[in-house]
Amino acid sequence: MKERKKIRIGITHGDINGIGCEIILKTLNDARILELFTPVVYSSPKVIAYYRKALGLSNLNTYTVRSAEDAHDDRINVVNCLNDEVRVEMGKSTEQGGEAALASLRIAVTEMKSDMLDALVTAPINKYNMQSEQFRFPGHTEYLQSEFGNSRVLMLMISGSLRVGVLTGHVPLADVPALVTQEKLTSALRLINRTMLEDFNINRPRIAVLSLNPHAGDNGLLGKEEQTILIPAIERVKNDNILVFGPYPSDGFFGTDNYRKFDVVLAMYHDQGMTAFKTLSFETGVNYTAGLPIIRTSPAHGTAYDLVGTDTASSESFRQALYMACDIAVNRKQYRLLKANAMKDVELKVMSEDI
Repeated sequence: MKERKKIRIGITHGDINGIGCEIILKTLNDARILELFTPVVYSSPKVIAYYRKALGLSNLNTYTVRSAEDAHDDRINVVNCLNDEVRVEMGKSTEQGGEAALASLRIAVTEMKSDMLDALVTAPINKYNMQSEQFRFPGHTEYLQSEFGNSRVLMLMISGSLRVGVLTGHVPLADVPALVTQEKLTSALRLINRTMLEDFNINRPRIAVLSLNPHAGDNGLLGKEEQTILIPAIERVKNDNILVFGPYPSDGFFGTDNYRKFDVVLAMYHDQGMTAFKTLSFETGVNYTAGLPIIRTSPAHGTAYDLVGTDTASSESFRQALYMACDIAVNRKQYRLLKANAMKDVELKVMSEDI
């Protein structure tokens, strides 16, 4: 990663007919934001001007640049990803809206690979209208996993001290049991432990694992996966000196505030974790993709077509996604420095012993 005076964050506009551009502009309209990082928005001057007018943000200035490499500090930079024929149809799912979302994402990823950015924040997309020869994925997470060649990533939803990961991600519920394996679970727990240390500066995090079956299987009466898969995997990871606990029945776990005793919770399937998380933290939640070599966050909500143009969409989740991207960029840098210094100390000790 190239050293820069300020953190540089790439921002994709998502579906141009959803609330993506609205929450981006609302957030960047606060001048204090520019004290924290340099924003690079992947969109088009035409789309930005359209939403700036719709929101009455005539005093919000943006600057068009060829790429993130040309970005100016203390300015809202816009990389043009679209042609002049682009058409905004607020609140509608259109083919062009999906094409525009993909164009923004692809260029941002290309520049991320070239180390022009320190982090990436993605506005909401419509997974259906984005499907094409270039995008056959259930969401951002899987696309980025493919682009950056990682065999293991994990979706983490975060709001303050509440962190919820999902083992099986965006898959049909009928496919979940076959995907819950000892290998997958141990890999996920090790990834979570490393992520908490490197990205969130939490040493020896306490990790809770939710059960797959109701009442944690009731000793095999309601399912045997806890006994044959979850518990053996948890014991294996404990041998790595990782603090992992469970499996816990998910109904009582959140209902009794038991989650507050842990740094992070791992759910077995999407709705098991997301229903609880969004009930507790819908407007402030952030989606973080753990395991990628890059930093990527996004707001924990969708395109919200019904809110577009009403000026009622909250930008808080998007704002938190930006703050988190900045924090993780700083934490990763500090972790690399600490690791490098520790290695130097070891080398010096070895050299002194040799002398």
